[in-house]
Amino acid sequence: MTPVVNERPLREAPYTLEEPAPKVLGFWDQSAFWGNLGVSLFAFSGAYTVLAPDDKGNPTLSIAAGIVAMIVGTVLGGLMLGLAAAPGAITGKPAMVLLRGLFGARLSMVPTVLNIAQLVGWGTFELIVIADAARSLWDGVPRWGYVVAAGVLTTALTIWPLGSVRVLRRYVTAAVLVALVYFYVQLLREPLPDLTHGSWGGFWIGADAALAVSISWVPVAADYTRHARSAKGAYGAAAIGYSVTQIFAYVLGLLALALVAGDSTKVFDPFLHVTLGVVFFAVFVLREADQSFANVYSTAVSIQNLVPKADRRVLTVALGTGITALALALDIGDYAGFLSLIGSVFVPMLGVLAADFFLGAGRRGWDTGSTAPSRWGMVAAWLAGFAVYQLIYPGSVSRWADFWKDVQHALHFTPQNWMSASLLSFLAAGLAALAAGRLRRNRA
Repeated sequence: MTPVVNERPLREAPYTLEEPAPKVLGFWDQSAFWGNLGVSLFAFSGAYTVLAPDDKGNPTLSIAAGIVAMIVGTVLGGLMLGLAAAPGAITGKPAMVLLRGLFGARLSMVPTVLNIAQLVGWGTFELIVIADAARSLWDGVPRWGYVVAAGVLTTALTIWPLGSVRVLRRYVTAAVLVALVYFYVQLLREPLPDLTHGSWGGFWIGADAALAVSISWVPVAADYTRHARSAKGAYGAAAIGYSVTQIFAYVLGLLALALVAGDSTKVFDPFLHVTLGVVFFAVFVLREADQSFANVYSTAVSIQNLVPKADRRVLTVALGTGITALALALDIGDYAGFLSLIGSVFVPMLGVLAADFFLGAGRRGWDTGSTAPSRWGMVAAWLAGFAVYQLIYPGSVSRWADFWKDVQHALHFTPQNWMSASLLSFLAAGLAALAAGRLRRNRA
């Protein structure tokens, strides 16, 4: 007999944190979810980032080198994403609630607020991307009409999140795979330029760019894998499902970029100009709603870490309305630097979480209750990893970047091309977390 809570079958995500999370998502449900997240319009429009562009925006890597760098970065990022996914399946807790066990209940509110800020930003960004891509298909509808339509679809998906994941598996994934294959056939028939023209000098910068995209999903992974039937399935679906489709999407984006001579503003043109290109590109535009859906739903679940009794349905409707209004009013390009900066917070946090959950205190079980004690040693490890990240890559927010460049100068430190900010900060934070845990045990 199916267990119930308040006479409601446990087939959908709970409304509050006080209800248990049903374990109803199998491996293929999760693989379809992560696989669809790996195919994004950003993989096409942002493909130039894995070519390690210089200060003037000119790529330093050849297309061939960029493809290899992207594959390496995506595989590493996928493995790290799996590390964030497994604890959700093991504990049944969403991502920000897990941080109660890592940092303590009160201290977990700091990364929770940062996560809410970045998710609202990314949700807004996705609606703008959908609207702009839709207008490139047909400009007979004003931009605001597409934004509102995308906002309504996003909100509807978030009200029934687990049902939406099942719909992705049954219908959307097949359409996306057909569209990918079709565009590969069409683009490879075009006369491609020399893909080896360029250098390999910025290989790890390009790999880090691809890795960072995978890592961007770390702060939300457990929101979905808490419904997974097994930890192994959760890890494999996240690591493999996401990596495979992101690789296919980025390679396709790089081929399109080669056809438009590296002009990222025209990267959609090769898709739209082939036979039936508009039809198959529409599949990508419609599918992009699962990106905004994931951002909005996880924002609601993150807010529940602050207000456990809040009903996620009310939260998601309010958030869907809010990001729609923001997408109508804002130029998200002005916010991109801040989104990147906030995102860099979660790379070293994953290092701390993975080290402590799998090798430290997590083996004995974390306290994720509302009174979980503060763990300042884990906070110190997190901040150490964050400092490593900023020293290697200060980002593009002017005053913030200038501060870290001054720190580089004071330390006589010059970042090298082989240095990956994501990997090195992840390792530094993880090692610091293990050291902090051992020090605490010795004192005890």
